[in-house]
Amino acid sequence: MIIDFIGAIATGFCLFGVLLLVNRLIGGRFGRWVYPAAVALGMIGYTVWAEYSWPVRTVEGSPQMQLASANEQSVVYRPWTYIWPQVTRLVLVDRSHTLVHPQAADLVLTQLVFIGRWEPIHVAGVVFDCATAARVDLGDGVTLQEDGTVAGADWRALAADDPVLRTACEVAEEVRDGRGERA
Repeated sequence: MIIDFIGAIATGFCLFGVLLLVNRLIGGRFGRWVYPAAVALGMIGYTVWAEYSWPVRTVEGSPQMQLASANEQSVVYRPWTYIWPQVTRLVLVDRSHTLVHPQAADLVLTQLVFIGRWEPIHVAGVVFDCATAARVDLGDGVTLQEDGTVAGADWRALAADDPVLRTACEVAEEVRDGRGERA
């Protein structure tokens, strides 16, 4: 948050400096109101850019992550979000922590990373069953067996087109084929 604040201030004052230089080059034709307006527009422009580009910057900055889902939100105090909804939360599959057991090829052990704007990052261990479209969160009482199966699991059914399930199964396919981070 502090980095975005510093970025907004720096952008505003950079625009101020550019206008000051342009005004000097053209002989001082700008009114005095132009400078504070430029600072304000620069800061607002940077803030809007930062709010809308953070998902792309986050995913591109983490090449081991595969985007599974992005939650968009519209809010009253930002009326433009009704036209262009803002992404407030990402769900990513960590390729570097995705494993497929040779004896249980339909089961995918992976980590889901939940990133919210201005929220702490949460990581959860999950096993997906690509054949039956189900998932189980790893936690107390859930154990992985040597044959790749899961014991003590309370499987939750998912829709076959669930984006997180699809992404985890695609990453598992890459791992099985040797194209992923883990072979």
